[in-house]
This record gives sequence, C-alpha cells and structure tokens, in this order.
Amino acid sequence: MADNGKVLINLATGLEDAERVTVAFLVGGAALEKGKQVAMFLTKEAVRLGLDGYGEAVACDGCPPLSRLLQQYADGGGELLVCPICFTARKLDDSTFVGNARLAGATPLWEWIGSEPATVFSY
Repeated sequence: MADNGKVLINLATGLEDAERVTVAFLVGGAALEKGKQVAMFLTKEAVRLGLDGYGEAVACDGCPPLSRLLQQYADGGGELLVCPICFTARKLDDSTFVGNARLAGATPLWEWIGSEPATVFSY
C-alpha cells in the first residue's frame, strides 16, 4: 500500500442507521482503493460492528449489503479501532472481534494518526 496519507473515519452509529454505516464503509473502501491507510474509529453503538456476524444488513433498496462492504474494507487493509469505554459499557465480548478489529482508545488512535496530516470523516 502506498504511504500517501491516512484517512480516519469516526463512526458513532450502528445498525440503527444502516445507511450512515453504509456510507462510512463506502468512503473507507474508496480510500483504500486510492492507496490510503484507513482506520475507522468505532464509538457508541458502532462498536458492535467490530463483532463477528453483526454487520448483516442492507441499508436501503439498491444499497450494497453491509456484510460485503465490511469484508471489502477488511480485505483492503482497513482497520477497526474500537473504543474500549463504549465497548465495555455495553458489556460486549472482544473474543468475537473480526480479524481487523481491536480495542483502541484515544492514545492508540493518536499513535495511529502519527505526526503526518490525516483526512477525517465523521458519521
């Protein structure tokens, strides 16, 4: 992957707004296709998207299945940084994380960003 910039996507919405989730993963996937390093910071209800089997939805008529977008994102090297406070508050089990998800709060998020500029999207 070319090291020509990082893209951070902050996603605070889970399947209660599947269209918003779909857009976030479409943007993330497009950035990966352009050679960007991409991480999605999952907060609030979005933390559930880091769990195996959770992303089974179709947001709207004509929208791609979310499971396909999540897989394409993972296959492209996209990372899921799951807020540990939000995750713990929901009493979820990190043993069922998908392969590209990990608990990562504010400090690991800043470590991922590093000292170079990053493009940020928030959904």
